[in-house]
Amino acid sequence: MVEENDQYYGRTSNKNVLLKIVILGDGGVGKSCLMSRFISNHFDDHNFHTIGVEFMNKMLDVNGKQYTLQIWDTAGQERFKSLRTPFYRGTDICILAYAIDDRSSFNNIKTWLNEFLHYAGVKNGIEKFPFVVVGNKSDVSSKDREVSYDQLKQWCEQNKIGTYIETSAKADNNVIEAFSMAVQRWANLEEKAERELRMLHHPDTVTLHGSAPPGGLRATCCSRFMEV
Repeated sequence: MVEENDQYYGRTSNKNVLLKIVILGDGGVGKSCLMSRFISNHFDDHNFHTIGVEFMNKMLDVNGKQYTLQIWDTAGQERFKSLRTPFYRGTDICILAYAIDDRSSFNNIKTWLNEFLHYAGVKNGIEKFPFVVVGNKSDVSSKDREVSYDQLKQWCEQNKIGTYIETSAKADNNVIEAFSMAVQRWANLEEKAERELRMLHHPDTVTLHGSAPPGGLRATCCSRFMEV
């Protein structure tokens, strides 16, 4: 068992970090295809809609550190809401997915974001939780595209989400990059939380411009560590 301070201060050189990732979005945007492409480098054009939830694990190296990603694919249909929401708590990273050729799925990202914020109990603000917005199906022709990259960027800026990317599970474009970006976002927020915690533990530290140590630290107890 890892002590709380070990988690905060990052003494994990001999540990494999286990991160729970939930993929949210409307049915048909390619959530299962993204997971399948990332896990097994497989794409099935006739993939059936997920019923309820399912998850798979994969190891990933990001900046020389080993992570085990436990990726949860959730059903996008409203009738499965009662099945998926219990799995939101304990999530370390949330991927919000839409299809580039489906404007309504893009418009519904806000609903998925609000649902996750409510049921996952995120209270410290969107900018302090590792959200990643993924526009899937970037392989579609320009005439079929309904959401531009600039619209994606603008939406993320308005909603204080700093990590976003377009992918294609079918063409195997930016899929690994999307998950790597998600882990890097988590790591950056953890590092920031560690610095803020050190300031609280050492109140005599000189602060610039008379600013007080920041509050509202992002909880890090959801990340798990495993011996390797």
